[in-house]
Amino acid sequence: MVMFAPTLVHRDIERVVWTEAQIQQRVRELGTQLSTDYAGRTLTLVGVFAGAALFLADLARAVAPSVTVHLDVVGVSSYGNGTTTNGRPRITQMPELTIFGRDVVLVEDIIDSGATVAFLREQIQLVWGARSVRVCALLDKQPQLCRAEYVGFACDPVFVVGYGLDYAEAYRGLPYIGVLKPSIYQGV
Repeated sequence: MVMFAPTLVHRDIERVVWTEAQIQQRVRELGTQLSTDYAGRTLTLVGVFAGAALFLADLARAVAPSVTVHLDVVGVSSYGNGTTTNGRPRITQMPELTIFGRDVVLVEDIIDSGATVAFLREQIQLVWGARSVRVCALLDKQPQLCRAEYVGFACDPVFVVGYGLDYAEAYRGLPYIGVLKPSIYQGV
């Protein structure tokens, strides 16, 4: 019999909000939804780098073989080393694939204000010429500017890290999502 050790919680985490098992279960469910919605078609998943990288990889594997999946990433910056968006997203890395005429699902780790997703949705649809654009977000903080068609979890307005989410590029590799202790980012 194989025994798994419990995941150790990082000392900077106040509390775990979603465990690794909960995240993986929800990713499989989202993969099933995408498989149904895009059955027999080609789907281009475009992840917002670097936060959505883990989610993008797991989501792509959760989509059924009846869907041909192409993967790409787009780099966007709007946070810097802070805990809130500056409201002015800018593209830092262009996708490698041609987006024109494709069905695209933009894969985001978290939608906070919605400014970045609204900006990218418009860019993908109007500038890069995608046939369709939908958004799949792991976490959704109920933004006013842009909503996702596929949502992993509704998130309270707390600062979370793990499973790709970071603070100053740290904590991305945690297998769970947890609330970062305020003393870490408030300098207390």
